[in-house]
Amino acid sequence: MYTPPRFQTDRSNALAFADARGFGTICAFDGRKPIGSAVPFCLTYGNDGTPHLAFHLARQNALLKLADGVTPWAMAITGADAYVSADWYASPDQVPTWLYQAVHLTGPARLLSDRELGPHLDALSARFESWLAPKRPWTSDKMAAGRLDAMKKAIVGVVMAVDEVEGSFKLNQHKSDADHLAVMSALAMRPEPAAVEIADEMRKLRPHLFAEETSHLAAMAEAEGFMG
Repeated sequence: MYTPPRFQTDRSNALAFADARGFGTICAFDGRKPIGSAVPFCLTYGNDGTPHLAFHLARQNALLKLADGVTPWAMAITGADAYVSADWYASPDQVPTWLYQAVHLTGPARLLSDRELGPHLDALSARFESWLAPKRPWTSDKMAAGRLDAMKKAIVGVVMAVDEVEGSFKLNQHKSDADHLAVMSALAMRPEPAAVEIADEMRKLRPHLFAEETSHLAAMAEAEGFMG
């Protein structure tokens, strides 16, 4: 992963981001071409502190042939992203860019045993059902035993031992306060949820600009009102 030093995030932040997201694209090279699949996952830690990503794939997925415990796999996890117009900066002579957060996790993968598959599926559904609270969580015991067994036979569990963690959070860290504030304010007014999320992440980097941002947003809204 190409990560300019100014956009690098540390290991703990990158892992926390991956854990909170819980979804990414897993990829490995079969000797001829890369193979990838989009999957939800659970992140846990071994007794020695090694991060482990557990997920599952369709039994026909060609990636499973590479889960030999040796071949390196990569999981790419992305969050919100947003286009930035050069017109939004306070400084002149800027260029358009794209802001984003991304983490890559790398390591060998092995297959889960049939005995490990059930607990993995329960942990995965429990994790994401918790996002829907106060809804009562769905659990696998709501399914007929025969139907559940048939579904399990169609998939194979995989666990990847993470030995490399890389993260790039490009949030205009290298720009001046004036430019950071101007872009943050512009993104906060966009209708796209991802743009607003990026603005929130930028705000966390420079909380001292929050009061200035409020005034800046008010001025922008007033100017738009006059133009309208």
